[in-house]
Amino acid sequence: MRRWLPSWRQWLSAFGLCGGAIGGLFTYVYATVDIPDENAAAQQEANVYYWADGTQLVSTGDVNRQNIPLDEVPEAVRDAVIAAENDSFYSDSGVSPKGLLRAVANMASGGDTQGGSTITQQYVKNTYLSQDQTVTRKVREFVIALKVDRSKSKDEILQGYLNSSWFGRGAYGIEAAAQAYYGIPARELNPSQGALLAALLKGAEQYDPSVSPANHRRAKARWAWILDRQVAIGRMSGAERATYRTFPEPHEESRSTSLNAHHGQAGYLVDVANKYVRQRTGLTDKDLARGGYKIHTTFDKRRVRQLALSARRVLGRELDPKERKQDRGVQLGAASVRTADGAVLALYGGSDATRHFSNNADTSGVPAGSAFKPFVLAAALQDGVDTGAGPAGMTPREALIQGGHATYLHLGKQVGFARMREVAVDTGMLPASMGPKEDQFAVGTSTPSAIRLASAYGTLARGGLQHDPYAVTLVTKDGEELGGLEPPPTRRALDSRVAGRVEDALRGAAADSLGRVTDRRGRPVAAGRTTDQDRLRSAWFAGYTREVSTAVTLFRTRAGDPLLQPLSGVGGADSRRGNALTERVWTEALRGVDLAPGSGPKVESAAATAPATP
Repeated sequence: MRRWLPSWRQWLSAFGLCGGAIGGLFTYVYATVDIPDENAAAQQEANVYYWADGTQLVSTGDVNRQNIPLDEVPEAVRDAVIAAENDSFYSDSGVSPKGLLRAVANMASGGDTQGGSTITQQYVKNTYLSQDQTVTRKVREFVIALKVDRSKSKDEILQGYLNSSWFGRGAYGIEAAAQAYYGIPARELNPSQGALLAALLKGAEQYDPSVSPANHRRAKARWAWILDRQVAIGRMSGAERATYRTFPEPHEESRSTSLNAHHGQAGYLVDVANKYVRQRTGLTDKDLARGGYKIHTTFDKRRVRQLALSARRVLGRELDPKERKQDRGVQLGAASVRTADGAVLALYGGSDATRHFSNNADTSGVPAGSAFKPFVLAAALQDGVDTGAGPAGMTPREALIQGGHATYLHLGKQVGFARMREVAVDTGMLPASMGPKEDQFAVGTSTPSAIRLASAYGTLARGGLQHDPYAVTLVTKDGEELGGLEPPPTRRALDSRVAGRVEDALRGAAADSLGRVTDRRGRPVAAGRTTDQDRLRSAWFAGYTREVSTAVTLFRTRAGDPLLQPLSGVGGADSRRGNALTERVWTEALRGVDLAPGSGPKVESAAATAPATP
């Protein structure tokens, strides 16, 4: 039998030939496989929008990723990832031969090819290769990882890995994950939170603790193991580890900071911000669609929520579309602008941006009616036109309070169409929204948006100083700041005495509508509004405190019909063609933020309606 068995020399020769063949094959593969270009998906980022206070409003785009430099990731979070995934990361060659052999063996036995990958290999898979689970892809990953380890620093690789990894909840990368799980930027993560995010790298579908009790148990056990592992490899002291005994429960999953979260008011806010960015920077929709922009807005989180909640409460309480056909198709829009500089603080664009796509706060097409009259009065006062009693026996001030049209039609003829139009535009309305030259121009055929009407009323609040409304303060991409976003300059649109006289009339109008309403410093508010005498198919209420100007509009539409529908009967007999509803939304929106406690008419408690979440 011994004669038929290979000798040790033959065995040695066979092993030598096999080893040489494998070595030659590896040399060939190493020589022919180059580092490919990065996947387009690996380069794509979301656009991230921020509230005025710097917290994240929403991220949008096909991929929810915001790349950040490694120095914005706390060292303890980096240590947690290294402890969890590859504790020899800073000393190894970027690959795990044992992991490759294990993957090949698994494949041969019908299993998958996962297991044993280093951080470098995972980075290569995320950035350069498809996600197919094949031996060929695993071998290419191994070879490319060797080359990447020689061409990039360890910090560059770790940065790329942290920015490209999947953490669940629609989040790619550590920055998106920190927002999705804890509502904070990555730089604010503590070591305990970092350990939980590191645990998610093993498989978010199994380790997101909010998904199920089983997930919670797995996540808690792996979180504790990662902290212990950091101690074992010298990346955390035992004393520090002892301080992390409470599991860092993440927030419930919130769509407001995740992929395509245009629910509630977020979509309308993004719409206004993007429009402003395009106008001021020259970026196109295509540019924005590529992602990677960080857009800091002027939107005040508390005011947006208060405005949306007020709109829902009033409409939910006053309208009954199931029983009253006149209440069907009712739309409401609103906007608040800071009088000091024109910053858009809040807006209400409609019930839900995912279902009602038109932005009611920024639409032009709803006639202003009697809410336009203050600018006719301002034009007359600016030019020294006689503002004594008109044909109806009313002064313009009295007509503004009581809603008389005849006085303003007469005053408009004296001022002239061109001058009325010029003053309205000077105070902040857009030329394109001005109505045509006709007899009714003075009583509000023009169609400003809620943002622009609030801005124009803000000019009166600032004694005739005008500021164009703006919604964005800063845009960056790849750490570079875009130009063109300086706040709009201040212009004098009206003489201060003229603005003061118009304000006096508006205070009378506010008192007539609301009673005694004051701001938190005890100063009376000023307001204008449409009245029952307006035959235009819209209702408006616009008013201001010294700090904030807010305009609310209500109108009615019908599917398939481009014309506004009549408001007769909307909200029942007490709604005064919808005028009472806009007043109530305005009052409720400002009561919690700007008005003095107890100021204004008492509003009965709202019916049970879900709060609006921007």
